[in-house]
Amino acid sequence: MSKPFSQAVTVFHESWLPVPATPAGYSALIDAYDLRVPLPHKLSAIGDRHKIIDQDGWRIFTPRHAPEATLLGHLTFALKNEGLDLALLKRLFLACGPEPIEELVRSRPTGRYTRRIWFLYEWLLGEQLDLPDVETGTYVDALDTDKQFGGSSVSSPRHRVRNNLPGTPLFCPLIFRNKDLEAFQQAKLQEKAMDAAASVPKDLLARTAAFLLLKDSKSSFAIEGERPAHDRIQRWGRAIAEAGKTPLSIDEFLRLQRIVIGDDRFVHLGLREEGGFVGMHDRETRMPVPDHISAKPEDLRSLMKGMIDFAHDHAKHLDPVLAAAVLAFGFVYVHPFEDGNGRLHRYLIHHALAQRGFNPPGVVFPVSAVILERIDTYRQVLEDYSARLLGKIDWQPTSHGNLTVTNETADFYRFFDATAHAEFLYACVKRTVEHDLPEEARFLQNHDRFQRELSQLIDMPARLSDLLFRFLNQNNGKLSHRARSKEFEALTEEETKRIEEIYERCFE
Repeated sequence: MSKPFSQAVTVFHESWLPVPATPAGYSALIDAYDLRVPLPHKLSAIGDRHKIIDQDGWRIFTPRHAPEATLLGHLTFALKNEGLDLALLKRLFLACGPEPIEELVRSRPTGRYTRRIWFLYEWLLGEQLDLPDVETGTYVDALDTDKQFGGSSVSSPRHRVRNNLPGTPLFCPLIFRNKDLEAFQQAKLQEKAMDAAASVPKDLLARTAAFLLLKDSKSSFAIEGERPAHDRIQRWGRAIAEAGKTPLSIDEFLRLQRIVIGDDRFVHLGLREEGGFVGMHDRETRMPVPDHISAKPEDLRSLMKGMIDFAHDHAKHLDPVLAAAVLAFGFVYVHPFEDGNGRLHRYLIHHALAQRGFNPPGVVFPVSAVILERIDTYRQVLEDYSARLLGKIDWQPTSHGNLTVTNETADFYRFFDATAHAEFLYACVKRTVEHDLPEEARFLQNHDRFQRELSQLIDMPARLSDLLFRFLNQNNGKLSHRARSKEFEALTEEETKRIEEIYERCFE
């Protein structure tokens, strides 16, 4: 049973409204059915002014937008104005049960919104309602692609609905369209990357690719605060270079985890068998103080199947960067392993991009290096959803400093708003395409030119010429007094001057 729908309020779930207004759409349904779900980034309400107010996470509509104070009225308002929130809808359907949904469909059996609601109920819950198939009416899309990015379309004759959801009931995060994402897509980054690679001689491109690969591997460990031995960095780099070539499976994830971990004496390999969290422990009580709580161990098989199925099928029908964001950030929220989740999360970015041929053959975009440069923004993106999720998870501490989740949470990892994650990843990819790839190629070209001109001036072993270059590079093109008095004391003043001039010419 639901409560009566709210009247005008000034505060909703500890969130101040810009003006007193009556909750509408998802906010009204959350309140009426006591839904314990992460709140959408933007909520709706009806104000008494004849101007829409968009402020502080609220959109205050005018009185003429007010829906009927019924389940159908608020569901229709939500689908029309707010897009799909699948986790919220599933909790609503579980809370209200089948009868109210059957009743509203019978009241308008051919209505475009009632058919969408009916389809979503059966798709999310996997249960068929006691309703006859629709025999007339034009087909409608399950997801409004003017608001959110959809996938391929498969017709459902029973509802006369086209299922264009970009996932399955096991895993289907959604991304809202906005001006930033449209601008990223219009930047034609894939085309720019191919052009940049084509403009570089093959031997130089191979060296550029090798450097970018090493840079990404190092950075992925650095994000986790690790400084592993060089052979581990190289081994993980080789795995990244092969991303996209092997289809994802549980066995493939386990193979990658073994590469990431290296020494498994103190780490359980394979899917977690206990709860998990990211955070710290209270110094006195050793109680967990979580920033993020991972999926329950009993939900991992189902969630992993959802992500693997998404990677095999639905990812191919989404923009490659959007697909990479959904897959990679979905994985890191689930956190299926005891250790190695962060690096595998970033591996999945490479996998999704390479699978679609987004990057030039043999070239790995150093996305991890850009993430490391923008680490604060990266953490904000991760923590935004984690923080909204924390209050919806019940847990108890274990005797050895871990925690056990005691309520149902799987849907919070299956369905979440991945818009901010897609924006962040697109910005990182844009940086690698427009800056890192051409800059590194230019650097190597200039380096080669420097070495050629240096060899015409003076004979020097490769080891020493590399050291000389490093000193110049570290000191803005000037050879320091220390270097001139030690490693390169044999150079004359005139030779030193001419070497610095060569460097300036090559790297101006």
